[in-house]
Amino acid sequence: MTKLSVNINKIATVRNARGGNMPDLIKAAKDIQNFGAEGITVHPRPDERHVRYKDVLDLRPIVYTEFNIEGYPTKKFIDLVLKAKPNQVTLVPDPPEAITSNAGWDTVNNLSFLQDVIGQFSEAGIRTSIFIDTNLENIQNAVKTNTDRIELYTEPYAAGYAKNKEAAIAPFIEAANLANKIGLKINAGHDLSLENLKFFNEKIPFLKEVSIGHALICDALYLGLEKTIQEYKNQLLKK
Repeated sequence: MTKLSVNINKIATVRNARGGNMPDLIKAAKDIQNFGAEGITVHPRPDERHVRYKDVLDLRPIVYTEFNIEGYPTKKFIDLVLKAKPNQVTLVPDPPEAITSNAGWDTVNNLSFLQDVIGQFSEAGIRTSIFIDTNLENIQNAVKTNTDRIELYTEPYAAGYAKNKEAAIAPFIEAANLANKIGLKINAGHDLSLENLKFFNEKIPFLKEVSIGHALICDALYLGLEKTIQEYKNQLLKK
């Protein structure tokens, strides 16, 4: 079964809107794990507009599933990850002003940079993943970065799903087949939802993990957090 990692950034966003500690991010992370999620994902940004750097360190002792920290590898981010020692770090190429991640790495032009950063994390025993699109050259070149995994950037799939799901999934199948062939394990994330997750999971047999935040938290407003997590896990059951 593909693992579900819940991105809790949006919970932190609601908390930050009013100050104080409501909702309680630590309690939410505990509950999410108790409700069956196999991981917690956070994406601390330089402006700390949702998950803060301190939150990452506060979360570390209570995350007993997989802890995944996403972000652009600035020195401050690298230092945080090395201090927190998560199970996985996912490197994304977005600049500080980006609202959300919106592109994958160019692994050709950023090869030496990624090799250096990944080397630091690998030496510390932290599994690495890099955010990447379906460009086959970037996937082929990802092997040279020495990353353990790639995370397929799935917004184009989600955007095209309603119009033609077979066409939308086709480049992801090709990309996943190549990644599997060259020894890269596969995660996925961005705009995956209850509407499109099951089909994606069925078509990508090598999928190890999905990281879902925005859609899941939106669904939880109507269904409740526990039921929402169970609904997402049901979408990840293999035939």
